[in-house]
Parts: sequence; structure tokens; C-alpha cells
Amino acid sequence: MGGLPQDFKAIFQPFSELKIIDDYTFDLVTKEPYPLLLNTATYIFPMDSEFYSGKTEDGKDKSAIVKHGNSFASEHLSGTGPYTVTERQQGVRVEFERFDDYWDTESPGNVGKITLTPIKENATRVSALLSGGVDFIAPVPPTDLERIKQDPNTSLVTMSGTRIILLHMNQERVEAFKNPKVRQAIAYAINQEGIAAKIMKGFATPAAQMSPRGYQGHNPELKPRYDVEKAQQLMKEAGYEDGFTITMMAPNNRYVNDDKIAQAVAAMLARINIKVDLKTLPKAQYWPEYDNRSADMMMIGWHADTEDSANFFEFLTFCPNAETGAGQYNAGMYCNPEIDALVNKASVETDLDKRSAMLKEVERRLYDDAAFIPLHWQDLAWASKKNVKIEPVLNVMNFPYLGDLVVE
Repeated sequence: MGGLPQDFKAIFQPFSELKIIDDYTFDLVTKEPYPLLLNTATYIFPMDSEFYSGKTEDGKDKSAIVKHGNSFASEHLSGTGPYTVTERQQGVRVEFERFDDYWDTESPGNVGKITLTPIKENATRVSALLSGGVDFIAPVPPTDLERIKQDPNTSLVTMSGTRIILLHMNQERVEAFKNPKVRQAIAYAINQEGIAAKIMKGFATPAAQMSPRGYQGHNPELKPRYDVEKAQQLMKEAGYEDGFTITMMAPNNRYVNDDKIAQAVAAMLARINIKVDLKTLPKAQYWPEYDNRSADMMMIGWHADTEDSANFFEFLTFCPNAETGAGQYNAGMYCNPEIDALVNKASVETDLDKRSAMLKEVERRLYDDAAFIPLHWQDLAWASKKNVKIEPVLNVMNFPYLGDLVVE
């Protein structure tokens, strides 16, 4: 555990031991009964220990994990997938060819070669599909859903998403954010339903909590609470009727319409006299700024890889702790030990009804405390040529399993 980066420390905290049984089998041993064992296994990736051991020619550790930038592992691939990488030009294209000795001999996939091309501009990406220049695109921008749906040569697949888009309010940078009435005022000032309808063109679900419908912590009692008069009243009660100025940062190419959403939020906050100095950045530049907590309000989107509510809290609202990795992405520096304790209690509760009640209570307390500003769950959309059968390989995690992709 000592050598793990913070991102992984919290995930593997429940485990005490890994026993290797044979070349294809291992036992994961937990410290106590743990209901999310299989969910957490989504974070386990088989890698070749011999290939990633030792030093490079210039003396660098081959096993090093680098969060921003390149490492031996990011430039020297040794995977277990259905394709091998034959060429990579960063930011330009990646070429894949099918691996003939892949273990899954029953796979229906018949694609021998894939060329992955990043196309940042929405309009250019859609035009590339409609003109026949590419076979498969993602994401499809909300403004082009109808256009693709009407095209006889393309297929559109959509799914309700579980990725929450939210804003953190940094209490260590802004004294006012320590006041729950100010945080609540901001929550009342943001029109989630307006953002979902106008900016996302209805292709998002307005949110009042992190847990989407279907998750154990989803609390159906919690609703978006847009009310500008109430927001103004709360600012007055908190002693901030005249407002204040803050900085905000958001990415401009990571989430659907992320920069437009940030601009809309800034305009909404002006109505309660909070002036926003907004800066949007490409994601490659944004994430180091996020890790440094470089602005007073910062945007993040989060999909729980474990498909469980506790994952949201452990990373986004737990009291930040560099030693354990808890609260690793809590850019609000929010801290409520009682809520953290309740999540930890839920994480070892094997009675699912009791566990669900605990997690719903966590969502209620975070809502009442306005710990963060939830915006919406981002829906998913992919499109392809008619003969590229994408639907069977798509999923809510947005990891298309291209090994099984069939082209007719």
C-alpha cells in the first residue's frame, strides 16, 4: 500500500492480502466483511510484472505511475486485450490491429484494424460521420442528435448516464464558503433544469444529489431547488447581501458543453451579487490546476467505476487525507467527519436495505449542508454508419467493448 498513489489508496483500503493460487487464480482477502468486493474488482488490471519491472536505459523506474505526463507504462504497452497498438501519434491518431492469439475465441468481433482519431470540434466530428469519413463517433453533441437520427445512413444509440457534473466551493480559499447559508444560497441560485433544457437540449437529467436513480444511495426526496429570491434572502442572512468576487475554473473539452455550463453558472451567480472571474481550459491543462485547487469554484464530472454511491463520497466529499487517499478529488475541502463515518459504516454493511438507508441519509445530509453544487447527470450518445453494429458493445460506463464489434 505504501507505494500506491493517492488515487488507489482509498480504493484498496478494505483489503489486507492478495494470495496467488496459480497462474490464473488469486484470492483477495478483506479485513472484514465487504459488500463491494466485486464492484471494486473493476479497478484491477492485469499487467505483466516482468515487463514493468526494473529500470529504463536512462535509469527511470519502469513501474512508476505518473499522473500528468508520460511514463514507461504509458509509452510501452503490454496488455491483455483483443487488439495491439501498432502506431501512436499523441493527439493525432492511434492504430490498432486484432491480436490473433486473444483468449476469447467465441467473440463475434470481425474488425481487423481500428484507427482512432481525436476530433475536438463537435461539428467537425459529426460532419466526418455524415460524409463517410469515419465509421463511429462519440460523443454526439446534443444539438446534432436529431440530425443524425434523421440520416438514413447512420445509427444513433443513446443512454441515460450516471456521470454527475458538479461544482466544488473551496472553503479554504473563500471564507464565505464556510458559511452553510452562503453555500445554500448558491444551490438555490443555480437553475439545473434550465441548464439541462437550454444548454444540454434535454439530453441530461437535472440533479440534486450525486447518486443517480438505480444506485443504492439515490434519495427520491431530493429535488433541484432553484429559487433566486430564497438565494438572495440566504445571502442577506449570512451577511453577504452585497456579494463578493470569486474565481472559477472549468474544462472546455472534457464534458458535454462544459464551458457553456460554466458561463451559465457564472451568470446565475451574478443575480446574488457573486461576481465570477471564469477561466476555461483544455482538459490536459485543467487537471493539474484541479489537483492544485487553483480556483475558488471548480468543475468535475464523476462516474462511479464501482457503480455504487459510496464511491462518489469517498472521492468527492470525504475530509481530504493525503495519507489514506480519502477526498482525493474534494476540491471544496469540505469536511464532515460524521458523514464520512456513516459512509464507512455503510461500506461494511452487508444487509442491502440497511446499507441503502444509510447512503440515502448521507445524500440528505450533504444536500442540507450544500456540500457541493450538483448540476446534472450527463446522458450518453454514440453514432455510427448503419453497417457498424455499435449497440451490443456499448454500456453506461462509456467503455465500448470494441473486441466484439461487428461490421456487416
